[in-house]
Amino acid sequence: MTPPMSTFPDQFRLNGRTALITGSARGLGWEMAKGLAEAGARVLLHGRDRARLEPRLGELKAAGFAADAVAFDVADRAAMAAAIAGAPDIDILIHNVGERDRRPFHEIDHEAFSRLIDVDLLAAHALVKRLVPGMIERKWGRLIMVTSIVADLAIPNASSYATAKAGLTSMARALAAEYGATGVTSNALAPGFFATETNERMIASPNGEHHRARSPAKRWARPEEITGAAIFLASPAASYVNGHTLVVDGGVSATYLA
Repeated sequence: MTPPMSTFPDQFRLNGRTALITGSARGLGWEMAKGLAEAGARVLLHGRDRARLEPRLGELKAAGFAADAVAFDVADRAAMAAAIAGAPDIDILIHNVGERDRRPFHEIDHEAFSRLIDVDLLAAHALVKRLVPGMIERKWGRLIMVTSIVADLAIPNASSYATAKAGLTSMARALAAEYGATGVTSNALAPGFFATETNERMIASPNGEHHRARSPAKRWARPEEITGAAIFLASPAASYVNGHTLVVDGGVSATYLA
């Protein structure tokens, strides 16, 4: 006999699942981590410095959520391996960590370009390789790569960042093709213009005003507006969503505005 389906709201619950959100001390990473905790997941916060994670960890625990922290530099593969080996079984990976290099192409030397590709793209490969065998063994997993609309809509002074994000998008599709029959889904989450701490200076600049006007919503997104999309992709409700890029940009990529 087929077991009864859970109620529709329950399909968005993450009870019993453990989620690692890289780069979750602030910004979109923190908002997604907080949202997944509220949806019932045990959340593992991540950053390079555990001391910076402790206040966030305290917030989650004070609210009654299950949470812990893992601290390592994603560019340090040995530290990554040690941290993952000591962590609980991880069911959900949201790979959000990333660096920016806002310079013209001709100013970015090979070493700087390679460094950003390593942190923003190759680290995701290393992390997935460590986590996906356990997901396959448990017959359930969610791989979510946080990319960007610049993966498809190029802008000046972001060549290495756009290249890395396009690579993450392709990786998500490739992983979907390889692991689709195992119970592990792989998708990309592509934010548009979000008013995070990292973008504070840009928001106040003429370029920031251009981005605001460019959006059909005529505003920058609030950081918490990424949360619903992340919970959906991580949840049982998205069990047949695989190899997809979910864009959260207020309609920027759907329009022909300049």
